[in-house]
Amino acid sequence: MPPIRFVICGVGHIGRRHAALVSRHERAQLVGIVDVRAELRPELEAEFGVPFFNSLDAFFASEIAADVLTVATPNNLHAPQAIAGLHHGLHVVVEKPIALQYIDAEDIVHTAQQTGRLVFGVMQNRYSPPAAWLKQVYDEGRLGQIYLIQINCFWNRDARYYRPGGWRGTQAQDGGTLFTQFSHFIDLLYWVFGDVTNLQARFRDFNHQGITEFEDSGLVTFDLVRGGSGTLHYSTAVWDRNLESSITVIAEHGSLKIGGQYLDQVEYCHLRDYTLPALPPTNPANDYGAYQGSAANHVQVIDNVIDVIQHDAAVTTNAQEGAKVVEIIERIYRLR
Repeated sequence: MPPIRFVICGVGHIGRRHAALVSRHERAQLVGIVDVRAELRPELEAEFGVPFFNSLDAFFASEIAADVLTVATPNNLHAPQAIAGLHHGLHVVVEKPIALQYIDAEDIVHTAQQTGRLVFGVMQNRYSPPAAWLKQVYDEGRLGQIYLIQINCFWNRDARYYRPGGWRGTQAQDGGTLFTQFSHFIDLLYWVFGDVTNLQARFRDFNHQGITEFEDSGLVTFDLVRGGSGTLHYSTAVWDRNLESSITVIAEHGSLKIGGQYLDQVEYCHLRDYTLPALPPTNPANDYGAYQGSAANHVQVIDNVIDVIQHDAAVTTNAQEGAKVVEIIERIYRLR
């Protein structure tokens, strides 16, 4: 089969990773790069050997044939650029979050349905072996009734991350800590355990005054619609480096904890009539120099896009689920 042709819009840290992975993929072809920073043109064209455009409209006007638009721009641009790509007949990969408002996420879903194109959210933590294992034991009923869930996300995001004049840290473009840092964990909560209700929350800003326009820490409590309760503790105020990303589950038939800095380890598993199997190793975290992000599983996202288009496989992270994550975060932030 011919390779699937990608154009990447937004070539910051994560967009550049998408471009590199696509350019090396045996079933993909990079056909264009889009970024508003015209000064990047010589470097990017030399590195990737494809045309550079300083706007999506300029790329569309070029009439270069493409199959997939990858949107890796600031958060507030995800929805309008995804919708533009759909209207131009492209499938779309959207970095998290797919939108900053649920109404915009719904517009993406509806536009995809109207145009007959597909939208893939980038929730790559689902591909980490411990997360996939948690989903499996839950779906198999090995946990029984869920009693309590505790999610801890304790990261470092200090002045080294929030560049002066950049989009990160602004309310309008970034949206808040839950959107940019911790939407992955809300996605895992919803993906494994379903929807939440009876939300309560407290928000604090310990050491980001003058750096961001929103909280750096929060404590959220909730009930699961399917039964059970939980808490989400999150912070970007940890000194110097990330501390922990973990999910602890107390359930009818046992308890477990996935932990480490990046949900990369099963730290505890004691379930009735069950022995933990050997899991594949988790990919290392995305390394951005002064700070680190979630596991580097983006190649699996690209694999899924190609499998869906070429072989009609199932979409691993569809737009409806991405919209639901936005809706849950909106409900939490209404409590501020």
